[in-house]
Amino acid sequence: MTYPTQPTASHFINGAYVEDTSGTPIPVIYPATGEVIATVHAATPEIIDQALSCACAAQAEWAAMSGTERGRILRRAADIIRERNHELSILETYDTGKPYQETSVADATSGADALEYFGGMAATLTGEHIQLGEDWVYTRREPLGVCVGIGAWNYPTQIACWKGAPALACGNTMVFKPSETTPLCALKIAEILHEAGLPAGVYNVIQGMGEVGGALVSDPRVDKVSLTGSVPTGRKVYAAAAAGIKHVTMELGGKSPILVFEDADIENAVSGAILGNFYSSGQVCSNGTRVFVHADIKEAFLKRLSERLAGAVIGDPMQPETSFGPMVSQRQMDIVLGYIEKGKAEGARLVYGGARVDHEGFFLQPTVFADVTDDMMIAREEIFGPVMAVLDFTEEADVMARANDTEFGLAAGVFTRDLSRAHRVAAGFEAGTCYINTYNDAPVEAPFGGSKASGVGRENSKAAIAHYSQLKSVYVRMGDLEAPF
Repeated sequence: MTYPTQPTASHFINGAYVEDTSGTPIPVIYPATGEVIATVHAATPEIIDQALSCACAAQAEWAAMSGTERGRILRRAADIIRERNHELSILETYDTGKPYQETSVADATSGADALEYFGGMAATLTGEHIQLGEDWVYTRREPLGVCVGIGAWNYPTQIACWKGAPALACGNTMVFKPSETTPLCALKIAEILHEAGLPAGVYNVIQGMGEVGGALVSDPRVDKVSLTGSVPTGRKVYAAAAAGIKHVTMELGGKSPILVFEDADIENAVSGAILGNFYSSGQVCSNGTRVFVHADIKEAFLKRLSERLAGAVIGDPMQPETSFGPMVSQRQMDIVLGYIEKGKAEGARLVYGGARVDHEGFFLQPTVFADVTDDMMIAREEIFGPVMAVLDFTEEADVMARANDTEFGLAAGVFTRDLSRAHRVAAGFEAGTCYINTYNDAPVEAPFGGSKASGVGRENSKAAIAHYSQLKSVYVRMGDLEAPF
C-alpha cells in the first residue's frame, strides 16, 4: 500500500535513510483493517553501532553551535511540520489507527509545538555568576552527550518530538527507537529535521523490539535514556540505565482518578471523563480511568454519559466524521476484552458498550462499568483501552484516600464549582500532573510527568532542560592561594 509521506527505509542514520534487510522483519499493520501496509526491519548490531557512532561523532560540533543557531533549525522544522500537517496526520492515522479528526489536531501539531518551544528556548540556556567577595563562581549548562529515546505506540510523532526537542536544544544528539507497533512516524520527523538543517548524525531513528532497546540502554556511549512505556518496561530500563549511572527520564503508566463532586457541572464532568477515557480509544497513559462520582449525582452522570457516548462515530479513521477509532493491535484488543470479562465476573454493572464492533479491524465499543469497588481488578490495573470504571463516594476525605491508594501517580483530576475545594484536592493528589475542571490537556509549556511508580523526571516546559543538561561550576580565585604546607 502506498500513502503520502511513506518513509523509504527502516532506519534514518547520519542524515539519510538506511536499509538492512538482514534484520528481523516487523510488519506494520493498519489497525482499522488488519492489513499489512509496510514492513520495516529491526536494527542489527551493525545498525545499532552505526547509529550510536554517528551520534557520538556529531555531538561535539552540534554542541559547539550557539543556542540561537540550534534553535533556528528546530523552529524551521516546526514550520515544515505545520506545513505538512495533513500528510503527517494521515501517516499517524495509518500508524496508530487514531481518527484523522484527532491526529490532525493533536499529533504532528503537538510535535511542532515542542520543536518551536525548545527552539525558542535554546538561546536562553545560560549559567549564573555567584560573587564570593573578591572570588567568584560561574556555572555552565552543558549537554549530557548522546541520548536514547524509546517511544510508545500511542503517540509516535509527538513522543519523537517531545524527547528530541529538549535534547537537541541543549546540544545533545539522539538515537530514537520507536515502538515496533508504530515505527513509521519518527522516520518522517528525522527526515524533516535534516531538511530543516540539522547536521547529519544529530537525530537518528532505528527500529526494533526489546532487544534493540536493551542494546541501546546498556551501551557505554549513551549518557541519557528517556522512555515512554509501561511500568514493567520502565523498571527494566531504569535498572539497566542505573548500571551505567546514566541519566533517565521515565514517563510510565497510570490508573489515574477523576473526582466529580456533587456541585460539578455535569456536562463538563462528562466531557472530562470522555477525554480521560475514550480519546485515542483509551490508549493514553494519563487517562483518568477511575471516575469517582458523588452518589447524589451518579445516576444523572451515567445517564448523560451514555447519551454522549451514543454520539461517538465509530468507523473508517480516515473519514472526517469518525471520532472513535480502533485499538492499535489485535494483541491490545484481546487484552482489553479480557479486562471487560473480568469486570463482568467481579460484579461490576456494565452500563455501556463492552463488546467488539463489527468491523474488520480492531474496534471495541467505548465501555463503562458502574458500581465498581476499589478492590476490583478493573479499578487496580492499567487497562490501556476504552474502559471506564465509575465508583461512588460521599465524603471528600474518604475519596481522597481512595484516589491515592494506588502504586501509580501520573495524573488526577477534579470537577467542582468550589474554588477552595478544587485547590485543596489538587494539592492532596499524589500525582505529578493534575487538572481542575478539565482533563488531559498537555501544552508544551507545562511540565508533564508522574510520581510514585508512574515515572521519574518531567517532559516539556523549562523543567525538561534540567533533564537534558548538566551544570558545571567553575570557581575563580582572584588572589594568592594558601595551603597548610
